[in-house]
Amino acid sequence: MSDSSGGRPRGLRGVARTWVEVLVRPRRAFVNGITPGDQAPALTFAVAVAAAFTLGWIVSDPGAVPGVVPSSPALSGLVTLLVVMALAAPVGLHLTAAIATVGVVVASVEFADGLGFRERGGVSETVQVVAYASSPMALAGPVIPELRLVCGAYAAVLLFVGFRAVHGLSPIRTIAAALPPAALGYGVGYRVVAAARTLLGA
Repeated sequence: MSDSSGGRPRGLRGVARTWVEVLVRPRRAFVNGITPGDQAPALTFAVAVAAAFTLGWIVSDPGAVPGVVPSSPALSGLVTLLVVMALAAPVGLHLTAAIATVGVVVASVEFADGLGFRERGGVSETVQVVAYASSPMALAGPVIPELRLVCGAYAAVLLFVGFRAVHGLSPIRTIAAALPPAALGYGVGYRVVAAARTLLGA
């Protein structure tokens, strides 16, 4: 990721390298790997993460798969996986990124010498940060509440690190910008909130 001259390296190997680098060296990954307008690899990455999550969920809890094809649980699982990859993941990414963009704009407001906005990255950079910060959720598929909670917390931290690196906001402003998309994308989309409720017995 860091040695790519135009965003992230492409292909399955590129996705794997990006995933490892974001998990291990997040600040370096966000500083060197986010390129204005280069959203296609981010979308591919988000779909791969969602697919890994869904596959882990299906394998660990086959009963959770909708009975799309009643006569074949395996085929139902395949259809569910394809729907997630083709529809749910792209829609979820862009919805989360839209909320993140609003959060970044609001967090960038300043009142020095009148109403204005701090310098910040663009919308495409925000989309990329949201996608790559979801990296831990690839491991959160198994129905283990503790695992999902840890992965969700780390994804939120990565989102904070990414926003700081890309948008240059102060820590307080970054928290204000990152909290809503993290709650929606990772908390609701990847069922981290449900996992927390399970652990709390709610």
